[in-house]
Amino acid sequence: MTREELFENIRRKQSFLCVGLDTDIRKIPAHLLELEDPIFEFNKAIIDATADYCIAYKPNLAFYESGGLKGMQSLYKTIEYIRSNYPDQFIIADAKRGDIGNTAAMYADSFFNEMDVDSVTVAPYMGKDSVTPFLGYEGKWVILLALTSNPGAEDFQYTTDTDGTPLFKKVLKRSSEWAGADSMMYVVGATRADMLAEIRQIIPDSFLLVPGVGAQGGSLEEVCKYGMNDHCGLIVNSSRAIIYADKSENFAKVAGQEAEKVQKQMAAFL
Repeated sequence: MTREELFENIRRKQSFLCVGLDTDIRKIPAHLLELEDPIFEFNKAIIDATADYCIAYKPNLAFYESGGLKGMQSLYKTIEYIRSNYPDQFIIADAKRGDIGNTAAMYADSFFNEMDVDSVTVAPYMGKDSVTPFLGYEGKWVILLALTSNPGAEDFQYTTDTDGTPLFKKVLKRSSEWAGADSMMYVVGATRADMLAEIRQIIPDSFLLVPGVGAQGGSLEEVCKYGMNDHCGLIVNSSRAIIYADKSENFAKVAGQEAEKVQKQMAAFL
């Protein structure tokens, strides 16, 4: 998916919502456990209920890898279902890969050719040769971890060098030399919304994937105030606040209602 196609979807749907498919079999409604593939059936219902209100889905691979072969089959079925029924959706594999050489190349091949997602989250700690193998695929995206919202972000991301530049800013500046706004996005946590203005000074045109709105307490208003650009430039993820909004047999309907609420808020900012 190109940058222009992504922005057109945002404009058409008046939404920049990404629904995170962090599907935990211990949290899905009990009645689904009787089915052959509870994880896929849960995802399918959530997707059908929310597709009108979002522009992206983000399965977190940990929730599928933890289920072994069966879990990965659920993931592949989920991706295929989105591709077949909602081809305008941007699919993000939240995998946070970060290795070098042939290993990085094989990861890229598995996500972009075998799994056929639009993008994958990548950790930049090992430098350029851990990122560039993901950049040679037409219409595919790297989403680089830049400034995350977890407490441990303080351990490394904010540490400064001799001229006082925080590590996360060095990551933004250096990585922008590897690829432009047409193939690289950045993860910036919503609970760090006050930093978005400084981040926009470094990467004014890039899309930002922003987790942390909803259950983690991030403010959509703050994210839009400091992070939005002329082409929106935001993909805001919400996972638990939408997919686990209800545990009854009406879970999908309630998820759709929650997604619609967020979409209406986003439409006001657009």
